[in-house]
This record gives sequence, structure tokens and C-alpha cells, in this order.
Amino acid sequence: MPSLAEIIDCIESFAAPEIQEKWDNTGWQLRPGPIGAECSGLMLCLDVTPDVVAEAAAEGCNLIVSHHPLIFKGLRQITGSTPVERAVIAAISKGIAVYSSHTALDSASAGVSHRLGLMLGLQNMTVLSPRQADPQTGLGVVGELPQALSQEQFISLVKAVYVAPTVRRSEGPAAAESIRRVALCSGSGGEFIPDAIAAGADAYITSDTRYHDFVDFGRDILIVDTGHFESEICTKSIFSAIVSEKFPNFAVRQSRAEHNPVRYV
Repeated sequence: MPSLAEIIDCIESFAAPEIQEKWDNTGWQLRPGPIGAECSGLMLCLDVTPDVVAEAAAEGCNLIVSHHPLIFKGLRQITGSTPVERAVIAAISKGIAVYSSHTALDSASAGVSHRLGLMLGLQNMTVLSPRQADPQTGLGVVGELPQALSQEQFISLVKAVYVAPTVRRSEGPAAAESIRRVALCSGSGGEFIPDAIAAGADAYITSDTRYHDFVDFGRDILIVDTGHFESEICTKSIFSAIVSEKFPNFAVRQSRAEHNPVRYV
């Protein structure tokens, strides 16, 4: 069995904590035991909830790796009054360590947006908003579809690939019905719409887009908002591939207890 440290070293070699955004909290969230302790099993999730912690305990996992940090804004008290506090209490009481790789995984050269681009079939991908220190890393990607699609064909493809029951979309340019060059950013990427336009993209895929972003940019580029969960649930598969490549016989489990907290009606 690998140790907790060996599992996390594997993940950090793919997504170094140093490339996270300044406001983020990538890294260890909880570690009740020694870092060199044997890892009995790994549970992967998007969000650490009390249900995910219970699932990890039931599956014999003493390590949870998530995309979203369990502890983000900081805790001033731990009384069990919120889901985060209850997850913290449960994890500590059950001896389960928690590590999160958030914008570090987003900015990795083969990170979340790159995976979303591969799922969509994008070719010749480059970083949409590269980091100055290393242009191979950064947020978002831009690339080309194998062939041009109409707006409706493109939206149908996005919904099918990202398993999005519905999407929000802008009007798009009146004279541009053909979609070939596509930019995207996992999670909340509204701030990069101008970058997508500057990169010559016909369409931009992200989530949590503000109303005023649709107003300001919706006629300059086709904006497609898939929903936050839909744009990041692939992180479990990314983590799984990273760890399984290094430790092929190790028990890696993807949480089945978590679900999209947003309901579409």
C-alpha cells in the first residue's frame, strides 16, 4: 500500500500547488494521522460532504481527494452547525485525511479545461489565459473542432458530452452561424470571455455566467453555460487516472454518494 504522502506526491507532480490562484486553498485540508501512514483506500469527489465522508469510511478509505477545498473561507468554530463543519468533524473522528486540488488542477498543463476540450474533440489546444511564469499552464483552453457545426448542432454536442440536461446560451453573433473555434474554462470562467473573443473563438463554454456578461458579450460570441457541476465532475476521472497510472493495483474509488445540488425543472 502506498502512503498518504506518496498518493499526494503523485497528484502534486501533476498539479503543483504553486500554480494555484492566490485566493485559493489547494492542499491538505485535514490530516488526523501521520503523513507517512499507509493509505488504505482513496475516495475521489468534487465536494467533500458528510455523505462523502460516510461513504469513504464505509469503503475503508482513509484519504479523500476533492477538487473543491473542504475548508475555503476558514472556520471560526466547529460545532457541526454547517455541512462543512459536520464533514470536518466526521473526517477527524474517523481518521480520514482530506486533500484538495482546486485551481492547481485547473491550471495544470493537462488539467480540467484540457480534459473538457478532449471530451469535446478539440484539436490544437492552447491555454486561454496562460500564466506568465509558465505559458504551458493557466486557466481555460482554446482549440478547433474537427469540423464546423451550426449553433444548434454545437449546443446539442455540448449537452451530450457534458451530460448537461439544459444549458444557458447567448444570442451569439447574428452573422456567425458556424462554430469551429471554441474556447472553454471549467468552473466559473466568466472573466475570461474577453480572452475568448480576443482568441477568435466562435463560442465560449463555461459556468456561473453573470447576466451582465450575457448583456455585454452575448452578441460578440456564443456563450454556453453548462452549469458548475457539469463542468467539473470530470475531475474525479482526472485524479483517478493520475493515481492509477502510478499505483495500478491500488484501490481508487470515485464517490457515488455525491450528486449535482442543482435541480433543473
